[in-house]
Amino acid sequence: MSSMPQSTPSDPAEVVLGVDTHKDVHVAAVLTTLGVLLATSTFPTTAVGYRRLLAWARGFGPVGRAGVECTGSYGAALARYLLAATITVIEVNRGDRGERRRRGKTDTLDAETAARAVLSGRATAIAKSGDGQVEMLRMFKLAKASAIKSRSQAINQLKAVLVRAEPTLRESITGLGNPALFRRCAQLTVSDPCDPAGAAALTLRLLARRVLTLTSEIDELNVHITAAIKTHAPQLLQRYGVGPDTAATLLLAAGDNPERLTSEASFAALCGVSPIEASSGKTRRRRLNRGGNRQGQLRALHDHHRPPALGQTNPALHPTPRRRRKDPPRGHPLPQALHLPRDLPRHHPRQRPTRTDQLSCLTSIAASNSPSSTEAVPSYEPSHSGSSG
Repeated sequence: MSSMPQSTPSDPAEVVLGVDTHKDVHVAAVLTTLGVLLATSTFPTTAVGYRRLLAWARGFGPVGRAGVECTGSYGAALARYLLAATITVIEVNRGDRGERRRRGKTDTLDAETAARAVLSGRATAIAKSGDGQVEMLRMFKLAKASAIKSRSQAINQLKAVLVRAEPTLRESITGLGNPALFRRCAQLTVSDPCDPAGAAALTLRLLARRVLTLTSEIDELNVHITAAIKTHAPQLLQRYGVGPDTAATLLLAAGDNPERLTSEASFAALCGVSPIEASSGKTRRRRLNRGGNRQGQLRALHDHHRPPALGQTNPALHPTPRRRRKDPPRGHPLPQALHLPRDLPRHHPRQRPTRTDQLSCLTSIAASNSPSSTEAVPSYEPSHSGSSG
């Protein structure tokens, strides 16, 4: 349902498109370069709906930029369609929370906010094209991750059933490695399980066949992943410590259009390994980035080819630790007087001097070293009460 435009431009001035994406419908808004809202409308998420949306937006003027929310999920197909129409697609994040509290939240307002984010320059990230080998890698990695998880679960279940199985069944396959164990369990013969032993054998056979099936799927996906990487970025596999999984993760972070990353610093910010200013007042410091692509961050920092530590290139990230307070010199009289008074009889190794003994010792030392003292120093009788008050 479309709203009536407030004004119709008389000259073919460029307009900015903003889209709030959903599963079944997309809500679009068109703004002039001066920020005037021209119209809003809703379109279905079909091929015909995408064509109608673009034709409707171009009815107000040439469309050069479009702000689209969720270009990696609900707006992925629309982003590919707009990119094919030579329109620059900008990824737009969620709007400002303070603005939402003041104006409220509707799909129309979200579409208008997306267009204004592009118009004001607040949103500048070019969306991933998702139309090449990297998008293929994304699909392959998705299927491989679920297959690995399911295989691990099946292996754990198989071994748990094997532990509780009858000794006759368990002893026949004891000592086998995992591949031989799975093949042996997959060949178990079970006619009609009528007791726990038969049920255990049937369960072991089903789980083993599931493990073997998932293993073949994983091997097939590895072949496709390696082929896609060799087609898109073969030089990446030649780096030391970079295998198909690491290369695929880094390529997924960059996307099919890596030209949207203008420098190594932008890729570091995308992976969340770039320092961020955290200064205030007289304090000048930086902190690590807590956002970005977490999988790309792990591959970029924790593999064998990782760059030098951030502390080497950015000393402000790791300030100098506080130094420990220096201990007094060993010949200082006060510690010696507190722990082991001089010129006094030693106590038993297990009997520590009481605080009364220490104070009496200090009084005796002060009186003996005083130049105005003419009285004799009283004799010291250590206390053997054993109290530590």
